[in-house]
Amino acid sequence: MKKILYFFLATSMGLTMSSCSNDDDFTSTIFDTTVGAVDTTSATAPFDQWLYDNFVVPYNTEIQYKFNLPASNMDYQLTPADYKKSQLLSHFIKYLFYDVYNKYGGEDFMKKYGPRMFHYIGSAAYAPSTGTETLGYASAGVKITLINVNNMKYWTPETPYTDVDMDQLNKDQFHVMHHEFSHILHQTKSYPVAFGQVTSGTYQPRDWQKRDSIETHMLGYLTHYGSSATYEDFVETLSCTITDTDYRWMTTIIEACLNGGVKAGDKEAVYELIDSLGIRDFYNPNKVWNNFSIYKELSKADNEKEYTETGRYVPDFHLSEAREKSEATLKFEKVATFTSFRDYLDKWVKDDVEDKAAGINAILKKLQIAQKWYKEKWGLDLFKIRNEVRLRQDKVNDFVKDNVTIYDLK
Repeated sequence: MKKILYFFLATSMGLTMSSCSNDDDFTSTIFDTTVGAVDTTSATAPFDQWLYDNFVVPYNTEIQYKFNLPASNMDYQLTPADYKKSQLLSHFIKYLFYDVYNKYGGEDFMKKYGPRMFHYIGSAAYAPSTGTETLGYASAGVKITLINVNNMKYWTPETPYTDVDMDQLNKDQFHVMHHEFSHILHQTKSYPVAFGQVTSGTYQPRDWQKRDSIETHMLGYLTHYGSSATYEDFVETLSCTITDTDYRWMTTIIEACLNGGVKAGDKEAVYELIDSLGIRDFYNPNKVWNNFSIYKELSKADNEKEYTETGRYVPDFHLSEAREKSEATLKFEKVATFTSFRDYLDKWVKDDVEDKAAGINAILKKLQIAQKWYKEKWGLDLFKIRNEVRLRQDKVNDFVKDNVTIYDLK
């Protein structure tokens, strides 16, 4: 979730106007240059020097890893970020974020548009009133706050990163990072109005968190939070494209095809999307998208003996979620089983003769608009960014082993 904080400083000053004379002694700087940028007497000096060399000097970006109470959010009970995990995360940000955009946007891209500060928080941030978790937020397009840093797995040669660990890192940190950075980009160069018109009637600013993932995808959104507002939908579309796993993308596609169907020509576009996303093991029969069932959701009123159809279908990989999220007493009746995604899309998914702007049709349209904006405004290929991130994540253990030094406190 994104929370924009604007800070205005009002001061009262007495101004004295004077003219310059030729006798003024101008020097190269008014600051004391005998004092180094990094306090070498500090217990954290080696890491501070690394941050200075790798973020401050090239990007004018500060990594604020020490707990800063005034800069944190007083609405939550928060704790400091672990020192060693902060170091590991900083290396990951350089390797998986800055270096990726530098490769495709040019060496000056992040110097111009990158955040000016990253602020680390160790703990999660929960809002009891809504039951939601804040994963991070940006402040005025300048600072990105990353929360739940202490949930990161700490890498050692004996405990290298697995796909599960990387997926968690994406969920907690890098999805948020790409989300907030996309806000910075669209606040610099506006996204097309046409994007918000695709699903203009179904945004829900107040109760988005009450939608389950099946409903969200059937409406044409990639995430619950994306359905809260147009600008959140836009950046979620970009961030999900870059960071979502193959499993998440395929389950999203399956659910987005339910009920409403696919309009003429979009079945081919679905396969093109899968190919562009680089879905690995697409034909593997053991993957959930090649071995699943569809259930018809039935509801029961208190004064009725028979179940009545609600018209909603539920895939078995989200069957438990459908039961948990529904306020009604539910019963499910299996209507079809599939041993391949192609069998599901080609033979079971309906042709949408009404040309509805929902479900997979809406997702495809939004992706088309977002990808075009990304290319025309920034010269970036959205799917190449995704592919580069995934290739680097595959090599993350070698990267840490060969390039990362974690310092102890002196």
